[in-house]
Amino acid sequence: MAATKIIDAPRNGHEMAPLNTRARGDGTHGVTIVLTAPQRNSVQSVDIPGNEPERAAWSGKMQFFLSIIGYSVGLGNIWRFPYLCQQNGGGAFLIPFMVMLILEGIPLFLIELGIGQRMRLGALGVWNTIHPWLGGIGISSCIVTLFVALYYNVIITWVFFYLFNSFRYPLPWSSCPLNGTGFELEECAKSSETTYFWYRTTLDAAPSMDEPGGLKWWIVLCLMLSWTIVFFIVMKGIQSSGKVVYFTSLFPYIVLTIFFIRGITLRGAGAGLMHMYTPKVEKLLEPTVWLDAATQVFYSFGLAFGSLIAFGSYNTPKNNCVRDVLLVSVCNAVTAIYASVVIFAILGFKATVNVDRCIASNTEILVKNKLLGLNDTQGYEQAMNQLNGSEFVRLQLSECSLAHELDNAAEGTGLAFIVFTQAIVELPGAPFWAVLFFTMLLSLGLGSQIGILEGMLCTLFDIDIIKRVKKQHVTGVVCLFCFIVGFIFCTGAGEYWLKMFDSFAGTIGLVVVALMEMIAVIFIYGHERFTEDIYQMTGYRPGRYWQWTWRYIGPVIMVCILVSSVVFMVIRNPTYGAWNADLGMIEQKSYPNWVMAIALSMILAGVLPMPIVFLMRSFQCLKVDLDIHQGSIRRNETTASTKEMIDNDDDNMSPDMPPQDSLAATRFTIGDFEN
Repeated sequence: MAATKIIDAPRNGHEMAPLNTRARGDGTHGVTIVLTAPQRNSVQSVDIPGNEPERAAWSGKMQFFLSIIGYSVGLGNIWRFPYLCQQNGGGAFLIPFMVMLILEGIPLFLIELGIGQRMRLGALGVWNTIHPWLGGIGISSCIVTLFVALYYNVIITWVFFYLFNSFRYPLPWSSCPLNGTGFELEECAKSSETTYFWYRTTLDAAPSMDEPGGLKWWIVLCLMLSWTIVFFIVMKGIQSSGKVVYFTSLFPYIVLTIFFIRGITLRGAGAGLMHMYTPKVEKLLEPTVWLDAATQVFYSFGLAFGSLIAFGSYNTPKNNCVRDVLLVSVCNAVTAIYASVVIFAILGFKATVNVDRCIASNTEILVKNKLLGLNDTQGYEQAMNQLNGSEFVRLQLSECSLAHELDNAAEGTGLAFIVFTQAIVELPGAPFWAVLFFTMLLSLGLGSQIGILEGMLCTLFDIDIIKRVKKQHVTGVVCLFCFIVGFIFCTGAGEYWLKMFDSFAGTIGLVVVALMEMIAVIFIYGHERFTEDIYQMTGYRPGRYWQWTWRYIGPVIMVCILVSSVVFMVIRNPTYGAWNADLGMIEQKSYPNWVMAIALSMILAGVLPMPIVFLMRSFQCLKVDLDIHQGSIRRNETTASTKEMIDNDDDNMSPDMPPQDSLAATRFTIGDFEN
């Protein structure tokens, strides 16, 4: 081996702690080393870690807090949580939700935010620094984040289309278009005005994924606008996106408050809230309710995307990340509950209006058939009760039930673009409320998309080759690539593709990444060392609650989510809802085999980098000098990966060397070991 050069390397606060804290025989605790690659064209060699450029930082505490709120509080709080409450026991669902928030969400939240603040690196750099064999976690996270970013911006695209149409009076989804003979189009008459506008006017939906049709130019233009806006927001990192979050994070709360004040004054709002929050305690005995709660907590925090690690890395080393985690967690939960109140107050009003229309229609039929007096409004219930089943069908009467109307509440795009838009039509000054609602959705969507892209770009900039390119150029290439791939969502089968991506691309991969993150930090980096890091940064030493959730409860919950997701995916034949124009309704169809092959490929692409990198680096197929973070690996003390070669080098040191020199930083070039 070539001679070893001893240098004094300054500590810059970024050094990584060891995997093994065992003291050495001479009474010291190891050395700080820098493994530096030889000068090459592809990888920059760093002689002194302290010379690296300063990392970007938040301009203030408020900017960080709003950024992480804007990222964590997203569309799922508006269109997913209310639906889960309604379907899983009403107010009783808050019990499993809070339990999973405490046992799963908050502990994993602190792991990501804390380790990012400790390392001051993105997802790729963090896991490579803990141990090179774990580098695949960052790659998997980046790939899954790319898949999610692809389809998440399509939702923003649809919001833009609805927002532009909200400035028309009357609203274009308030009535069915007429054919040449003056009658309503059959497709619209068989469904509803808002359903027709969504599936035919907006999406021009294809009958199946096998017949996607061509590109819809209006969707392509809105998609281009979406990616252009996202590019200008994130092109300079937090220097540009940090200014936008003041709007994207605060504006939704202003709109929710406006809707809350208007909603609780509407007729039927109380019925909607009672229907939603009336607890059905017996539901708590169903395992799927607890699984839904755990899944909702996991996705509502945006865990495993790498974004929380990136946000934490921009903090100062002494930032109180424990306080931040608790504040954001409370804010996230309160926002979900607050949004549910607003949504179901409005839906209660819509249901009441629909019931009144139903009763008026039935009354007209009864009067026409002389079963009810012309002005006998009091005898309606008695007349309906006297009819038997055959007469009910023969007269083509409808069942007018408030509970039935409220049970038809939808989730996701169905809630935002069909159900809630119908409620908006019933409000006086409907265009104003439509503009407010879709501007709120736009703010929520952009806030989350900013965080998703920031996590992915921060990961990319952990690679030294990409570091040399201006961030604007890298961001531009990423956005252009996503825009081009996004054409698949601009066909008549666009919504079907989005649901496929949502079901497969961002589920199993994210759960596996989150599980590996917890294992890496708690069991490889070490829960005691991570606890000490938290103490050094915040002055607070995590106690038994954190230790038990990190080491036992959290991993068990993640394994349950992972296993159940795989089992449900295998047992239940995956289907998608295709629009049948002839029937004016959705019908379930199985995914074609070639689409399932793509889905399986996306799942594998998000999971396989972890074992591949592990195997390649454990068998030395991937050179250390191609490692992340400017071609260097830094440690505070001897780690399991470096202890053997350090001990070998100690044997070759001169016996005249003073013992205290073992505490000095030692610089080994990769060429020394190759020789």
